[in-house]
Amino acid sequence: MKTQLWYFRIFLIVLGMGLFTAIYTGCKKSSDSTSNGSTTLPVLTTAAATNINSTTATCGGDITSNGGGTITARGVCWSTAQNPTVADSKTSDGNGTGSFTSSLQGLTPATPYYVRAYATNSAGTSYGNAQTFTTSAIQPGIVVDVDGNIYHTDTIGSQVWLVEGLKTTHYRNGDPITAGKSGSRSANLLAEGEYWNYGNSDSLGKIYGRLYNFYAVIDPRNIAPQGWRVATNDDMTALAAYLGADSIAGGKLKEAGTAHWASPNIGATNETGFTALPGGNYNAATGFFSFLRYGTTIWTSTEHGADEGYVITLFSNSGTLNHGYSVPKFGGATVRCLQIQK
Repeated sequence: MKTQLWYFRIFLIVLGMGLFTAIYTGCKKSSDSTSNGSTTLPVLTTAAATNINSTTATCGGDITSNGGGTITARGVCWSTAQNPTVADSKTSDGNGTGSFTSSLQGLTPATPYYVRAYATNSAGTSYGNAQTFTTSAIQPGIVVDVDGNIYHTDTIGSQVWLVEGLKTTHYRNGDPITAGKSGSRSANLLAEGEYWNYGNSDSLGKIYGRLYNFYAVIDPRNIAPQGWRVATNDDMTALAAYLGADSIAGGKLKEAGTAHWASPNIGATNETGFTALPGGNYNAATGFFSFLRYGTTIWTSTEHGADEGYVITLFSNSGTLNHGYSVPKFGGATVRCLQIQK
C-alpha cells in the first residue's frame, strides 16, 4: 500500500511538472508569435493622381497599418491593365508607415492608366485601392520630356529644332542620369553620363538648360524626348551652311537683347527663332563653371577620337557660329535636339 502511494505521489509530481512546462512553453510561444509569428499584410490606401500631363503624373499612398511587421518597401505601381502589381512599372519610395508621394515618369500621352499603392513586409506585399487617370495629349508645337519639362519647336530650313536646351534629369526609359558633383576631378573618369546645374543652381538649370557630359549625350537609353535626337556635327554644319557665312550665322541663332546675354550681344537677331541662351559650361578637370551670360557650348552626338566630342560655341562679343570644334567628353555643355525625320 505504501509503495502504491509513493508511485501515486511521483505521478502527481511528474504530472504537475508537465503542466507547468506546458503552460510556460505555451506562454513563451504566445509571446514569440506576437513579435515574430503573427505578422499580417499591411493596410494602405492609394492617393488620387495629380499633376497629370502627357508623360508624367504624381501619385502616392498612405500606409495605416504595418501588419505587425516592418515595412521594407513601398511605392506605387501602374499599368494600362487593371490591378497593376509590382511586376509592372513601379516606384520605390523608401519604407515605413504613413503617407508618401510618388513621381510617375515615362508615361505615354493620351493613355488611360491604373495605379495602386503597394507596401511590403515579411508577410508579403499588399495593395491599396485602384485609381485611374488619363495622360494628356501633346499639343502641336509642344514637346514634353520624361520629367515633364515643356519645350517648343522651331523650323529652320529642313530641320526642326527644340527651341530650349534640354533640362531632363532622366533618360527616356526613366532611369536617372547621375547628378554630377562639382569640384576639381581627374580627367581619368568613368565613362558615365552626368549632368550639372550651372553653379549648382537648379533655377539656372531650368532657365538655360542643364549641362551634360558627352557620355550622357550618347547613352543608348537616350537623353532626347521621344521622336527627337541630339544633333550631329553634320547637322550643325548643315545649319551653318543654311544660315550663310559663319560670321553672321551665330547672331541669327542668339536670343536678341540682354535679358540673358551680357552686353554687347553682338549681331544677335534671333531671326531663326532658335533662341540660343548663354548657358555657359562646366570644366570637370578644374571644377569651374564659366561663361554664364557670356557664351554657350552645345554638344553634338559626334565623337572626335577617344576623348573628345564635337560642339558648337556662341559668344556675346561675336556674331560668329563656331562649329567643327571638339572638347573633352567629361565636361559639361548644353544640348539641343533635332526632330527625327519620318
